[in-house]
Amino acid sequence: MKFSTKEDIEAPIGDVFDMLCDFETFERAAMRRGSEVQRADTKTVPGVGMSWNAVFSLRGKRRQVEIEMISFDKPDEMVFECRSQGLMTLLNIELVALSKNRTRLMLSFDIKPLNLSARLLVQSLKLAKTSLTKKFKLGVAEFAKTLEERHKRV
Repeated sequence: MKFSTKEDIEAPIGDVFDMLCDFETFERAAMRRGSEVQRADTKTVPGVGMSWNAVFSLRGKRRQVEIEMISFDKPDEMVFECRSQGLMTLLNIELVALSKNRTRLMLSFDIKPLNLSARLLVQSLKLAKTSLTKKFKLGVAEFAKTLEERHKRV
């Protein structure tokens, strides 16, 4: 099951990519929302092999996820593989320079079940795909807006 969207950001591609590489800010944001996030690697610069372990609550259950960066192509693309109980998810973040000060952010999220219970979960998500897609697109639009505002402040 795949979700994808794109948003345009009023900022140069290099600046947008650098903001997306500020992983400590994302870790703190997740922790403020009640998640436990811990780096699982010792890399000092962003790149392939970076990984995190996260624990969060979803639908009343505690979920664990392992996240690993599997592709890093500065300033164009980052791909993350997320593994959880029975699910494998690929998160693809792609940037395209539209002009000197305008960047298109393309984000896709592909969920693949690995066992029967995960297959049932994905099947139930498919029933709500329209509303989930709308929420996903709104969330990415808000995220793009915050990146744009962060760029203006600098």
